[in-house]
Amino acid sequence: MSFTYKARDPLGNSHEGSVDAVSRDEALSRLKRDGFQVLELEEESGGSLIPRGVKKQDIIYATSQLAVMVDTGITLSAALQSIAEQQENPTLRGVLDDLKQRVEQGDDFSSSLAQHPKHFDKTYIALVKASEQTGTLGEMLETISQYLRSQLELRQRVKAAMAYPAVMLCLAVGVTIFLLTYVLPKFEPLFTRKGAKLPKPTIVMMTISDALIDRWYLWLAGLVAMFVLYFWGRRTEPGRKILDWIRIHLPVVGPMMRKVIISRSIRTLGTMVASGVSVLDAIRLAGEVSGNYYYEQAWQKVLDQITEGARIADSLRGNELFPRTLIQMIGAGEETGKLDQVLQKVSLYYDKEVESAIKATTSLIEPVMITGMGFVVGGIAMGLLLPIFSLSRGGAG
Repeated sequence: MSFTYKARDPLGNSHEGSVDAVSRDEALSRLKRDGFQVLELEEESGGSLIPRGVKKQDIIYATSQLAVMVDTGITLSAALQSIAEQQENPTLRGVLDDLKQRVEQGDDFSSSLAQHPKHFDKTYIALVKASEQTGTLGEMLETISQYLRSQLELRQRVKAAMAYPAVMLCLAVGVTIFLLTYVLPKFEPLFTRKGAKLPKPTIVMMTISDALIDRWYLWLAGLVAMFVLYFWGRRTEPGRKILDWIRIHLPVVGPMMRKVIISRSIRTLGTMVASGVSVLDAIRLAGEVSGNYYYEQAWQKVLDQITEGARIADSLRGNELFPRTLIQMIGAGEETGKLDQVLQKVSLYYDKEVESAIKATTSLIEPVMITGMGFVVGGIAMGLLLPIFSLSRGGAG
């Protein structure tokens, strides 16, 4: 965000301008460090009413730039300043400026990143902290950028796979509502005047049509209630349990979601272990990034058993959430002392599995949605044609 200020320099000259900072206190401290006596400091009200957010892609790009600059011998503070000056996003520019100032004050880079949890997650911070202990910050930043990029690509592939079924579902619901609330009522007076005996499917559809038209506010209230319950449920443990259980047990979609969650957790675990992060911290973060209550609990159980001296494979054995082949590969890595290499290979394997699962899910959902939509529209059409056909025969007789 930007702040406008009026200030005096040490010679008593007046100055006016603007400064970018993540908070009012940060803007004030920056001006004081520059030797100004601040007279007025206000947040700019112009521009967008909503501050521009920081996209994941912005973080990835900034991290890649930082990795290259640190690897070439540029100091961390100078690299942060250079990237901040080129940054068009004011929010991210303010974050980078704050990181630079904290580093110049002597703070560790990892602890500086921890002050911005909205933009840098625990995995990012843990990997940077591990690199500070080994002096491989540049290499680690490149690893982080690759990790973030793979996670972003996975998320985008899943969203793309789910977009088509969502559009088809909305289209099917929209067509059904249109036929029941607009087309069917046009024929109802005809059926009533002729006094024809209507087939049961037609009676059912007309009843639904009347309910949609006469009680539309109840349907709308129910829809709003569903959205409220969904978003409220995501914030509570009981609601999250229900939603996460449904997510991994849905027909067709459930198996794909399981592979996505496992791929995300194993990649995080492999990256952390290979980067020198302790196994305990790596397992805890693997659970956190899973994004599913039941997998988080499973990884927590593994963490508890490892603390007592068990191995990862032994802790996972018997858990239906993890495939037997995955547990066997992890066990082989532990026995040979090459767990980090095995986890990296397993993550690549599951990336391919996710890709195959997404294609298979899409190929299954598409004909199911089209067939379902055909049955709905065909059923409504048949409900209209049967009485019309009956009336035409009666008229002919």
